[in-house]
Amino acid sequence: MFLRSLELLRTAVGDPNRYPFSIPALRSLESITFRSNVTFFVGENGSGKSTLLEAIAYQCGFNTAGGGRNNYFDVEASQSALGNAIRLSWFPKITNGFFLRAETFYHFATHIDSMPASLQYYGGKSLHEQSHGEAFLSLFKNRFGKKAIYLLDEPEAALSPARQLALLRIIKNLEAEAQFIIATHSPILLGYPDAQILNFDSPPISEIRYEDTLHYLVTRRFLEKRQAVLKELFDDESD
Repeated sequence: MFLRSLELLRTAVGDPNRYPFSIPALRSLESITFRSNVTFFVGENGSGKSTLLEAIAYQCGFNTAGGGRNNYFDVEASQSALGNAIRLSWFPKITNGFFLRAETFYHFATHIDSMPASLQYYGGKSLHEQSHGEAFLSLFKNRFGKKAIYLLDEPEAALSPARQLALLRIIKNLEAEAQFIIATHSPILLGYPDAQILNFDSPPISEIRYEDTLHYLVTRRFLEKRQAVLKELFDDESD
């Protein structure tokens, strides 16, 4: 494990009522200790997990539009609003890694196409010439290696359930010598064995058991009692 902890610098917060400190999980943030090579950020949309992941990417020197330290391209709203307000503690410090933003991956693929010599590090084929899910897996298989930190923001966005399982296998193959911090809504990814899961829905940010996550509970109830859940949902809608 390389990144050991994260601390919010209160002197850099400014107005606590302005974004991103208006988000309850970030307003109450003091520090986070990472105890596993695989950590998940979990919470509803707008809970702050992607904002904090982006701030970590900023402090790592990664392009906050997506990519590593040497990927220079920009997209609208790619600047981290939280990056200067956190401090990372490393042992040892590493500079290798990658920040995946699912929502800006198209721009990243276009950036890679502008540097043909770089395609060898992504499977030798344009990411635009593959399906969204294939391009994600090509990135994971060919760009990811050891002694690095990987920050993934909702990687399941382009992955079928089967390919989410394939991602878990890639993580397992690298876990001993790489660190992953993943913001996700996927109950499949969250099931990774012995992962640390940090819940952003009930401030302060704290660890939660896989079986206690809302993602697991909602998915399990739907799969086990689909007809009852749908009836309840549609009946409520018609009232």
